[in-house]
Amino acid sequence: MNGSNVTHNSAAYDSTVGIQAETVHNSNVYFVHPDASPQEKYRVGIRFLEDGISSRAREMITDSIAHGNDNAEVRFHWVLAMLSTRAYHDLNAEEIQQLHRASRLVRNYAEGEWKDALRITFELLAMLSTADGDTGLVLKRLRALPARQREGILRHLDLVLTGGLKDSLWAENRERAETDRFGNDRVHRIWAYFEPDPIGPRALPPRPSTAAVAQAAFRVRAAMFVIGGACLWITALVSDPAEAVIELLMALGAGLTATHFGRRWCFRDHRPNVMTEPHIPHMRDPASTRDGFTERVRHSFDHYFAIRAPHGFGPDEWLGYSIHVRNSLATEIALLYRESRISVERVNWLIRYLAEDARNRHNSGTLFGPRRQNRNAVMAKALSVFALGILGITVLSVLGTAASGGGASGIPLAVLAVVGMAWSGYTATSSWLVARREENRLVRETQEYHERLSTRQIAYENWKSFLDTTRPSEQEMENWLTCDKTLFIDEALRHYQLTWRDLITHTILVTPARPYKRGRAKRGPWRYSRYSFRLFLVTQDGVREISSETDFTDAKRGNEQRSNYRFEALSSVQVTESTHASYELELILTNGPARNIRVKDADAHQLAPDENAQEVAEINLNAAGFIHTFRLLEGIAADGKGWIERNNPNNLPSFDTAD
Repeated sequence: MNGSNVTHNSAAYDSTVGIQAETVHNSNVYFVHPDASPQEKYRVGIRFLEDGISSRAREMITDSIAHGNDNAEVRFHWVLAMLSTRAYHDLNAEEIQQLHRASRLVRNYAEGEWKDALRITFELLAMLSTADGDTGLVLKRLRALPARQREGILRHLDLVLTGGLKDSLWAENRERAETDRFGNDRVHRIWAYFEPDPIGPRALPPRPSTAAVAQAAFRVRAAMFVIGGACLWITALVSDPAEAVIELLMALGAGLTATHFGRRWCFRDHRPNVMTEPHIPHMRDPASTRDGFTERVRHSFDHYFAIRAPHGFGPDEWLGYSIHVRNSLATEIALLYRESRISVERVNWLIRYLAEDARNRHNSGTLFGPRRQNRNAVMAKALSVFALGILGITVLSVLGTAASGGGASGIPLAVLAVVGMAWSGYTATSSWLVARREENRLVRETQEYHERLSTRQIAYENWKSFLDTTRPSEQEMENWLTCDKTLFIDEALRHYQLTWRDLITHTILVTPARPYKRGRAKRGPWRYSRYSFRLFLVTQDGVREISSETDFTDAKRGNEQRSNYRFEALSSVQVTESTHASYELELILTNGPARNIRVKDADAHQLAPDENAQEVAEINLNAAGFIHTFRLLEGIAADGKGWIERNNPNNLPSFDTAD
């Protein structure tokens, strides 16, 4: 064993740098209705196969065939599903018998490209232990197949085809991987796969109106004012009718003037700026509301405000200038979306939109709303105060008129009436203003609510449409990953100067490399923004192990490590499954430290109610290549070179086709 080159990646997997983001796309691409027809089950099985979920593909296509959907096309894809991500020695006796029975059915199918592809697939199986010189005719017929069938065979029989047979096909396989590796604008689209589905727009609704209570109080107090005023005016009318009428007219005019301009003054002074004074119901002390979600919302606001600063502002300067706007918006969003299992990433589209909106408002000069005081407001205030002064003087004049004709006994009654009028008039006016202010506020806030919700809805639909257009399909993600694996294997073969004839078998384990983002379609496998590829090349001399971390966005690799060891150096292989459905593979060597390989992280908290945890775990392990890798390493650890001799391609039993 080359101890100096042994890979130690356990620290990387167990580091404190964790998952950056997780998302499950609520897609129905893998949904099968319980009453689905055999044809629909077959179509879903094809999706599973194309997206690298061969275990589920086998189940779906087998079920479709069992219910009568059997022809050359269906049977061809069934064979691919049986062999995908598996070596020939991974098949049990029953599965081999099923393949033999299927080969005898080929003659019964209608002639066409699917029957040709199926026939060639079985002929390739029959060539596994055949001398290289006898494979030329089959390879020629394989290359003559239409691209869809030919590429399907090459991809899904990757672990089955070995030796000279694979050597003859490897150059075009590598060329196809190089061509497709960055196809369909991979570099600029992969990010969208890991972007969570945005949650819908929300806005704070208007506060409930308290106008009804103020209106009830106004009616009582206004009645008291009218009664007191009537008593005072009747007393004055008895004393001096002419003067009482003039005073009454003056009082009415001054009162109406004060009411008109006072309302404009009062309403203008109490109109909030929604950008800096949003109506936050039941708001507690800010320190008490800073839970984890709120802090993440505030951090996100700081981030997007900083990178969307207006022209002429530096990020720090803009953050300081807009602190009140930013804090009020952050409080609003935290209140609107603080609920179970809602991540900030699903709200970032709205935070980003609000940051852009604040920048645009600043550029248009409306970020902080209109000035609360202007020339018209000052004029309304002056006229209101002047009218109130005239009203007070007029009331005192009426009091004097009433007292002059009523004698000493009438003065207390007149004074009492004035005091009652002053109190009831003040309180009635206050109640009336409160009621009108509440009515105006409700109308204004309702209009602003609908406007905010409408603009946010448009921003949401634009963002969601952009995501849906940009996000790669499951098939594209799987195809890019397959290309990366193919080229990684090719580089390893070149480095060790090996051909496929030199290999007994190989396996590649694809695991997440932290820190990463991960996403998946519902009922599909996790896909990661960063992968760790671990390749095992088994030759007559021993095992060559190569590992490398890959950034899936641009396919750049790094942290590559290699090690070589003899068969007997691999003493045992163990799998540890945690209570939360995470898996670790432990390789124990006789003269080196054990290596822990994290195969799969826990995902129980990310399962939908209608998803089966065991089924999802199996899908992810299958997609990672874990099952084949574990069987291979376990066999080598248990039997050493004896296992290799039994599974050498040259020693495989012949697969006789009946067609």
